[in-house]
Amino acid sequence: MVAGWTLNYIVLSSSGQTSGLLPHEVAQTFADFSQGSLWPLVYQFIFLALTALVVTMGVQKGIEKVSKVLMPVLFILLLVMCVRSLTLSGASQGLEFLFKPDFSKMTGKGVLEALGQSFFSLSLGMGAMVTYGSYIRKEDKLLKTSTWIAVCDSLVAILAGIVIFPAVFAFGMDPASGPELVYIVLPNVFNSMPMGNIFAIVFFVLLGIAALTSTISLLEILVAFAVEELHWKRGVASAVASITVFAIGAFCALSFGPLKEATIFGKTLFDLFDMLTASYIMPIGALLMTIFLGWFYPKAEVRDEITNGGTLKARFFSAYYFLIRYIAPLALIVIIIYGIIG
Repeated sequence: MVAGWTLNYIVLSSSGQTSGLLPHEVAQTFADFSQGSLWPLVYQFIFLALTALVVTMGVQKGIEKVSKVLMPVLFILLLVMCVRSLTLSGASQGLEFLFKPDFSKMTGKGVLEALGQSFFSLSLGMGAMVTYGSYIRKEDKLLKTSTWIAVCDSLVAILAGIVIFPAVFAFGMDPASGPELVYIVLPNVFNSMPMGNIFAIVFFVLLGIAALTSTISLLEILVAFAVEELHWKRGVASAVASITVFAIGAFCALSFGPLKEATIFGKTLFDLFDMLTASYIMPIGALLMTIFLGWFYPKAEVRDEITNGGTLKARFFSAYYFLIRYIAPLALIVIIIYGIIG
């Protein structure tokens, strides 16, 4: 659904509809779109269709080709936007908000939400890494690869924060606005830059590609299961999975408009799905995975997988296994319980 918003902003940027708008006009443009009953569904459907097309092509022909070329371009563009955002008036307030901790506000709920965000960002506890792991080459070092994934993901997240939060304070916006923040703040940043409209088009195209790599990894879980366990054809599995996801996602897309008053436990359907998946289902899924790997799957088999039968070195295997068996499950249990109680 959120990826569909990106497609809409590619269209708006390409047609110049966001150029020259005042900050409150940019916010109103987003509100008019997200609260609609037709276009959010249309763009969500288009994005799912693109996802299904890439997944149908397979991992190497589809996913790898898309990611290898365009992700470095997005990274470079993020660096350029960091420089521009830091030169805005009031940028220092945004940096202080982002990097200066206020430990008085650290609660179990906050820790749980941060954990959920990290799980979602790294695709943990949902089967994506398990699925992608089954495609990895034998000569790849799993511990080294995993470390690089976490480091690069965190680096990009920090850069995105440096782009967003100085601009939030520069334009007098609420930093707690949620996932729609990027669609309100960044158009204002682009409008304050020379050739901003060109940057806007390029950025939202690349952001769409970045979102596509995420939706691909999620849809691939369902498709891989259907292909390998149910023996469906990849195209059929992609179509069925996409239609199912669209049907459920439609309720989230409409929760900003026609279904805004439909709440459960005081939350809109979008907020409810977001809370349940990121804050509970994924951490619980990860907890079950660590318990299985640390206590039920033979240690020799774990070592064999990481070292490829002893052909690769795994210098930190003992530390890794200790973390998986004791620290990770205990930390997850404490955080989940504390978050629920809080």
